[in-house]
Amino acid sequence: MHKIELPRKVIIGEGAIYEIKNICNELNLKSPLIFSGNFTKKFADIVCSEVRGKVVSADNELNEINAEINKNFQNFGFVCGVGGGSTIDKAKIYAFNNKLPFISIPTAASHDGIASPYASIGGGVSVKTNSPLAVIADTTIISNAPKNLTASGFGDAVSNFTAVLDWKLARDEKKEYFGDYAASLSNMSAEIVLQNSDKIFSDISILVEALISSSVAMAIAGSSRPSSGSEHLFSHALDMLSEKYKFKQALHGEQCGIGTIISSYLHEIIRTKTKRSGKKIRDALKDVGAPVNAKEIRIDEKYVIEALKFAPKVRNRYTIFNKFNLERDAEKILNECKVIE
Repeated sequence: MHKIELPRKVIIGEGAIYEIKNICNELNLKSPLIFSGNFTKKFADIVCSEVRGKVVSADNELNEINAEINKNFQNFGFVCGVGGGSTIDKAKIYAFNNKLPFISIPTAASHDGIASPYASIGGGVSVKTNSPLAVIADTTIISNAPKNLTASGFGDAVSNFTAVLDWKLARDEKKEYFGDYAASLSNMSAEIVLQNSDKIFSDISILVEALISSSVAMAIAGSSRPSSGSEHLFSHALDMLSEKYKFKQALHGEQCGIGTIISSYLHEIIRTKTKRSGKKIRDALKDVGAPVNAKEIRIDEKYVIEALKFAPKVRNRYTIFNKFNLERDAEKILNECKVIE
């Protein structure tokens, strides 16, 4: 049995945050518990002014947040995440664990978790939750987010290209389930942002809609396959190594963007039997100011090499990485696609 859960309401536009009261009335939701970080609390306060609720800091670890909620909060009817990816993930997990409805209000278009049924718990690990009941994307707020967050979202969106190629590879070689509709939706999301890379900052709704579509593709597929392939394994490997070696990781979408350069390069080798450089993806990332190599994400090349070697072991997911001897050739591959020098 294939179960699909999608958001019931998606509001995108200028001043959309002020629609929260109408959305709550339509969905019969009352008394929100609002997750928000220090930098986004002013937006959480807007939600509080529109619908009576209480704000809990999402800057702490989830176990600390749980303890604070148990001690200081009660009688709330749903959970609302107002902030970036980490805040929304924590709110999503709390809502899922406590069987509460969840509304996502992103303040940046930094990755496709804003509307997906998955949440990151750190260390390269994601868990299945529920899709938000509603997504409210205020383009006035999101367009004023730091440009590197928007560039990160662009990187996460274009990574769908290699995620779908990996999914097709798993279908062809491992007989894995493949959903044509979900794959097409994911590819279309990536193609639209790629074609409009010069408009991403002037019309943020292009990226927001693509990220939400990417989230919907995952919900339709019943897995993260349409939007998470080898490029995400590389990013997750960097996350895990950052915990081990105590270096600062880059933004999720920045790492995925670089992972997409690597993965597209490897797919090109398999498809054409010639060596390319992942140039199309790299040039698009450059256009929006996203990093394209280890130096630009300030991670030592030795960790990037180790991450590529480790990536296939992050989880049991068949990808293009399984077609290459990365233990032997990781450094050579990274040099050829100009991720290291």
